[in-house]
Formats: sequence, C-alpha cells, structure tokens
Amino acid sequence: MIAIYYALITLATFAIMEGITWLTHKYVMHGFLWYLHEDHHQPGYENFFEKNDLFFVIFAAPSATLMVFGITELGFNFKFFIGLGILFYGIAYFLVHDVLIHQRFKWFKNTKNRYLRGLRKAHKVHHKNMGKKESKCFGMLFVPKKYFSM
Repeated sequence: MIAIYYALITLATFAIMEGITWLTHKYVMHGFLWYLHEDHHQPGYENFFEKNDLFFVIFAAPSATLMVFGITELGFNFKFFIGLGILFYGIAYFLVHDVLIHQRFKWFKNTKNRYLRGLRKAHKVHHKNMGKKESKCFGMLFVPKKYFSM
C-alpha cells in the first residue's frame, strides 16, 4: 500500500511539473531571466551549450535536495518521491525538448508519432517569435489539441 502512495506522489509531481514549467517558461524565462533564455531563441546559435542550459541546474537543485533529504535511516519518505517526480519530468523534458525538438542529439530524427509531431509543431510556434514578448505555447508535454491535428 505504501508503494502505491509513493508512486502516486511521483506521478502527481510529474504532472504538476508541467504547470510549473509553463509558468516558469512564460513568467521567468520570458520575464526577468530572459538574458539566460534569449540565446535559445536566436537562430543559428553555434555553441553546443547555451546560457539557457542553466535552467537545468535551477530545476535539478530542488530535485536533488528533496531526494537527499528524503532518505532516512528507515528508508525513503515522501520528499524523495517528490524529487523523483521532478527528476522524471526533467528526463522527459530533455528527451522532448533537446533531443526530439531541437535535435541536439540525433536520436528521434524521423518520428511518425502523431503526439511527438504535435509537440514539435507547438514548440516551433513558440520559436516563431524570436523576442521576449508575443510568444505562444509555453508548455512542453501538454500542448493545445490543435497542434496534433495540423
């Protein structure tokens, strides 16, 4: 029974992270930390790493902290599984954003999957505007249905 409880915490955290990511992307990355995100919106950026990659550390820090403080002499507590949910979302984000969409690694180059193609389309709409304002579609895994039927 406790395993189901911890699995639900992990899954709920994963789902909540999409909302946190949307809010962070819209109001932080396209807000007061635009100077870190701006290079990500520039075409032809030559370096493998971007300043935008620092957001990995921003999201990884609470995940790692929760996981460390979630390990007790009796085993794991709920903090560990919240951190695990954040970690799983981070892995999914990396695979979707950096591998599938931006092709930083050429692993899923020619996918025919309707869902994955919809995610790519939504992100391309986001990048259509190169500036801080006027962007659309800030989500990563849950995007409007219209992008799956285009």
